[in-house]
Amino acid sequence: MSYHFIDKKDPRIDVMFQGLEKMEKMLSAMEDMPRSLFNGERFLTDEELSKVLRVSRRTLQEYRAFGVIPYYMVQGKALYKESDIMKILDDAYKRCREEQRWV
Repeated sequence: MSYHFIDKKDPRIDVMFQGLEKMEKMLSAMEDMPRSLFNGERFLTDEELSKVLRVSRRTLQEYRAFGVIPYYMVQGKALYKESDIMKILDDAYKRCREEQRWV
């Protein structure tokens, strides 16, 4: 049985790293692309918002049921206006700071 080890001098290693660098550049370009807008507004899906807020999708469902966050239901899929979510978070932060002043 013969084994062939690839070391750093092997030209295939350079090709492999060039491919990885190209993929990394492509992924970076995709991250920097702006998401599409609808009437100047960005919308988040359940999955995206749950990652941003670090809560489960089930928790988002409860927020919707209790009227904590506004949403749009399009063909059974919940969408959230990014500006609405930012306003809710900003309002909650201000309320919290105001409460701390009185303590």
